[in-house]
Amino acid sequence: MKAIVHSGQSGLAGLQYTTSNARTPQYGEVKIQLKSAGINHRDLFIMAGSTSQDTTLIPGSDGAGIIVEIGEGVRGFTVGDEVIIHPTLGWENASDVPIVPDIVGGPTDGTLAQYITLPAENALPKPSHLSWEEAGVLSLSALTAYRALFTRGELQAGEHILIPGIGGGVATYALLMAVAAGAQVTVTSRSEAKRNEALRLGAAHALDSHANWSLQNDLEPVDMILDSIGQAMFPKYFDIIRPGGRIVMYGASSGDDLTVPIRSIFFPQVSLIGTSMGSREEFVQMLQWVEQHDIHPVIDSIYSLQDTTKAFERMEKGEQFGNLAIIME
Repeated sequence: MKAIVHSGQSGLAGLQYTTSNARTPQYGEVKIQLKSAGINHRDLFIMAGSTSQDTTLIPGSDGAGIIVEIGEGVRGFTVGDEVIIHPTLGWENASDVPIVPDIVGGPTDGTLAQYITLPAENALPKPSHLSWEEAGVLSLSALTAYRALFTRGELQAGEHILIPGIGGGVATYALLMAVAAGAQVTVTSRSEAKRNEALRLGAAHALDSHANWSLQNDLEPVDMILDSIGQAMFPKYFDIIRPGGRIVMYGASSGDDLTVPIRSIFFPQVSLIGTSMGSREEFVQMLQWVEQHDIHPVIDSIYSLQDTTKAFERMEKGEQFGNLAIIME
């Protein structure tokens, strides 16, 4: 099969489009012919941390396709079923949180290939209202957004949520989901084009990331902040969060180190909540929720498998709004 593999060097220099072996399904596994896939910042982090000593890896955690082979012991599937991939391995229930969840695309081979073989419990029926391109980019980012908003953040209708750094996959899904849930959404971005696109998708306010938010006279205090940035933005949050509000953190794009004003947390009784990825239980709930609310992923652009490196280059530069889709044909 044709695949994108990463080996030999760190970063995008280690990517190559080549031929790889498609694995035969073992007990409890299914083999899927992928129609489409998506890429995530997680792929960039894994490749950046890779060395010449690491084994060859097929990246990619998002994907959708057709079952072409079924291993022994598998029930409930037939050859020809259209499925979407749940990317988290071995995490069944939302409350049984692993220290670090294993994900398709690292440590196991991922979805940037014509075929993938994985446990049957990681394949679920493809939402019928989504195209192949839409289904292929849904999994990891939508799951992360769903858990962050509803399981961990307990977002309610009528609440005001701030989503800094709009444009990436998780932030874009969070915007769509929060609007559908009846929340008031404020986003931030350095890009005027991204701010305008967020307003088109239902955001009530779109702020310049570098502006003084506390001077926005029409901006009410926020109940919840969905943070993926960390230190570069964190001090600004305490100017606009309500007493008793919560900050849900799922990323650290500006670095791991964080200096927090402790009194700004305990006097107004602000909650700091961590979240990452999601369980199979939540993936099922997310798919049902997406179908119920007719949510469609925002696709920035579509690339062939052979041109996957170009997609990663666009992501690395932060140019996209929404998801970058990879098609196999």
